[in-house]
Amino acid sequence: MSTQEITSEKNQYTLWQILGIWLAGGVPIWLLSWVAYPAMSAGLPALDGGLLRIKLITVGLIWQFVLAMIILYREEGNVRLSTISRRFWLNHPISPVTGQTKKALWWWIIPLILLVAFVEIGLKSVIVNLWTTIFPFFAEPKGYDMSSMFTPELRTQMVGAWGLLGLFFVMSLFNTFLGEEFLFRGVLLPKMEGVFGKWDWAANAVIFGFYHLHEPWTILDAIITGLILTFTGKRFHSNWFPIILHSGQAVFFLVLILGLVLGLA
Repeated sequence: MSTQEITSEKNQYTLWQILGIWLAGGVPIWLLSWVAYPAMSAGLPALDGGLLRIKLITVGLIWQFVLAMIILYREEGNVRLSTISRRFWLNHPISPVTGQTKKALWWWIIPLILLVAFVEIGLKSVIVNLWTTIFPFFAEPKGYDMSSMFTPELRTQMVGAWGLLGLFFVMSLFNTFLGEEFLFRGVLLPKMEGVFGKWDWAANAVIFGFYHLHEPWTILDAIITGLILTFTGKRFHSNWFPIILHSGQAVFFLVLILGLVLGLA
């Protein structure tokens, strides 16, 4: 792959195209979270209400995958794996110096995983508190806290609930890979340079953060994490980096749910 192919993507999006794709990916999940969920969850027990919200968000994430495939087909005329790999930068890392594949750059994934874990585990509560202090109307409303699903009383109901594990697996698959990553880093990132220049990766992180209007208390946290994800994707011209880094949270929750289903937690 030549340096010219790395630094220049054909048919760059306009600002209105970028915002249109952002809205097309975000509006359904916002409506599912703020319109459908309150209407459908009234009177439901905490566990059932939490599961309903997960199901609705999963539908929104699956839509993002469908949207990404529609855009890919309109632009490329097919959705073959080779086309997905090329268009969405699903390849080995490319050296920003030589413009050539350099597999040794994969070693960067280790410190990057530790950095993302530090932000998500060590700083997330501080970031969320800061954000909601500045913008109190973005605070998490009652009934939206997923931790209410994991009280000691409700944990006993999860033992043997393999369907619950399957639901979390599907949500995780589309959340950190086929949905959000395909749409934001796959569809959008390669074609934002025409509007934002060398800061396209930062702009991508910002719109990724504000896409989280379905859980607005996490917007600042999503922007900060998004900066790491998007920078690595752009720096190494490989969106496997943000996919792997984003998937860390999915692995954590899947292990947690597996422990609950097996009665170990």
